[in-house]
Amino acid sequence: MKRFLIALFGLGLSITLGIYFSLKTDARPTAPSVSAPVLQAVSQAIPTPKSPDLEVLSTRVRYFKEADLLVFEQTVKGTAGKTLPKANGSLNGAPVLSYVFPTTLKPEEAGFGKVEGILALAVTSHPDFDDTPLWDENNNLNYGDDGIVFHSHWVVLVKDDRVPGGLAVKQFDKTDKTVVLPPTNPGMPMYLDSPGFSVVLSGNKLSVLVPAQRLRSKTTFKFDGVVAYMQVNTTNKNLPMLGVYKAYSVSSGNLSLPYSVQPQ
Repeated sequence: MKRFLIALFGLGLSITLGIYFSLKTDARPTAPSVSAPVLQAVSQAIPTPKSPDLEVLSTRVRYFKEADLLVFEQTVKGTAGKTLPKANGSLNGAPVLSYVFPTTLKPEEAGFGKVEGILALAVTSHPDFDDTPLWDENNNLNYGDDGIVFHSHWVVLVKDDRVPGGLAVKQFDKTDKTVVLPPTNPGMPMYLDSPGFSVVLSGNKLSVLVPAQRLRSKTTFKFDGVVAYMQVNTTNKNLPMLGVYKAYSVSSGNLSLPYSVQPQ
């Protein structure tokens, strides 16, 4: 346990530094150790413009014992979910706008195998593709056109210095037969799941309804809140498939995951 806590602290510190510097800079890194092709590719990333809709004011998770339900919530300065990313026209370079809850939960508690990384609940919008084939978020009987509608994902995040935000969704080799993913995963070679949790947008509040049973009944953990711009890469092997290019705001200010679940 002590070794795990030390490792988690080290990863958390690295992530904190990555997010801190992403808040201080734009999407054009100047690190001389990065190759010219990578610098050129990263410089072409144009994050969604900052707005009050992307400025998180508070984050909380409540556990309703009677319903055995966890409610993840973020309150923003503007209107939650009002700002949407502009379509790119292709999967490569596709923008992904995300309200994210990094947690101290283990990836296996959401159905992944035992891997290193930070398990995070992400609520995303991306108009160029649909990665929730089991769910029809806009209720039009078409299961393949819902990408722009904010929807829920579990992701495993790892440190990645190749992108300005310092984080990326953990990837794996398609031929690796040892990889374990939840059965609701969308079939991409990343630690990404599409669990279909209900997302409720009401005024300045975003809520995600997560049955505790879907987390092996874990109802005590730490968490934080982040609003971030991510981008898909399918052509440049020197960049992650889905990396964080900009963090608009962090609830705690330093991504220290200080918040605890509030029993109701």
